Amino acid sequence: MKNKILTPEGAKSKKTYSHGISVPLGDKEMIFMTGQIAAKNGEAVAPGDIEKQTEYVFNAINDILKAGGSSLNDVVKAVIYMKDVGDFSKISPIRNKYFEKSKPASTLIEISN
Repeated sequence: MKNKILTPEGAKSKKTYSHGISVPLGDKEMIFMTGQIAAKNGEAVAPGDIEKQTEYVFNAINDILKAGGSSLNDVVKAVIYMKDVGDFSKISPIRNKYFEKSKPASTLIEISN
């Protein structure tokens, strides 16, 4: 079995990178994916609305996982990058909704412009 490039349904294949890659590990597979942002076709999704942006990102992640035959219920590690950690109280309930079953090990990193 070899690595499988994952492209979500309806998404365009990228020339220089993959949305995700499924890597065989014995009789199981591990999925690695590129970071997701709230942008579609180069345009920001819901500028200024962190809740809608967060929902968009989690749906994009789920689409990639689905392309690999997986789901958010199988996630074991999550890293979230935020411009303003003060918005954590807005994204935390959304994150918790999507990770209700998997409860992945998580890291939150605040970045600057």
